[in-house]
Amino acid sequence: MPNIKTSSPNLRAKAPAAKRGKDAPPSAITPRVFDEHVSQTNVLSADASSPDAFRIRRLRREELPHDTIALTRFLIGKVVVHDLPVGRLSGRIVEAEAYPPGDPAGHHFRGPTPRIRSMYKHPGHAYIYFNYGAHFMLNVASEPEGTAGGILIRALEPLEGITHMQRHRHTMRLLDLTRGPGRLASALQIDRLHDGLDLCSPTSKLWLGEWTNNKARSTVRIGKTVRIGITRAADRPLRFYEIGNPHVSGPKRLLR
Repeated sequence: MPNIKTSSPNLRAKAPAAKRGKDAPPSAITPRVFDEHVSQTNVLSADASSPDAFRIRRLRREELPHDTIALTRFLIGKVVVHDLPVGRLSGRIVEAEAYPPGDPAGHHFRGPTPRIRSMYKHPGHAYIYFNYGAHFMLNVASEPEGTAGGILIRALEPLEGITHMQRHRHTMRLLDLTRGPGRLASALQIDRLHDGLDLCSPTSKLWLGEWTNNKARSTVRIGKTVRIGITRAADRPLRFYEIGNPHVSGPKRLLR
C-alpha cells in the first residue's frame, strides 16, 4: 500500500438531518439506479421498515476471488461492519484500490517485513497501517497465503451507526464521515489493533458482508481509473469505484 496524502477538499454537500435522534435509514437517502456490470442489492431503496432492511450476512472466504484485481472489483458494493459495544457501524464499499503482487507502489514490493506480515495471509485478512503519523488505513489481503497483495478500502457509504460516526469524526456532514481511507478508519474506529484480523471469521467484530435484502435489485456501474497519491506505477488503472456515488473520494476529473 502507498503512503497517501489525505488532505480534504472543501465539501459543499450537507448531511441529511437525523430523524428523531436516530440514524437516518438508507431510505432517507435519494435512491440511485445504475445500469450495467455488477448486480447488487440496492440498499438505498430498501424498505427501512422491513426486518431485512439492515440484515447483512458475512462473506465466506470461499466466495472471495483469489486475485487482487478481481477481488477489488468484487468488493465494490459489499459492506464493512464493525460491531462495537455502543452498537454496529457499517458502510458500503464504493471505492477501493488494487495493489497486486510485484506492484512497485505497494508496501510488499521489496519483500516481507514484520510490519506487512498480514499481507501474506489468506484473502480476507485485514492489513492496517498508520499513514504519515496521522491516519490508519484499512486494507484487505488479496492473494493466496504466502503471496503478498492488498486492497486499500478508500471510501464507504455510511449505513448503520451514523450518529456514532459523526461523534468519532466531530462533524455532522454525511460526506465528511467515510469519504477517504483515513476518514473511514476514524469513523469506524479501526486501528492497528485490528491488523491481521480475519474479516471472514464468524467471530470477528470487524468483518466483510453483503446485504441479504432481495426486494430492491439494481445494477451498479463500476468505473476504473488511476490510483491516488502515489508516484510509482501511477498510470495503472487499478482504482475501482461506483460511478455516480457522491461518497467516492479524490478529484472528480479522474472519474468518468
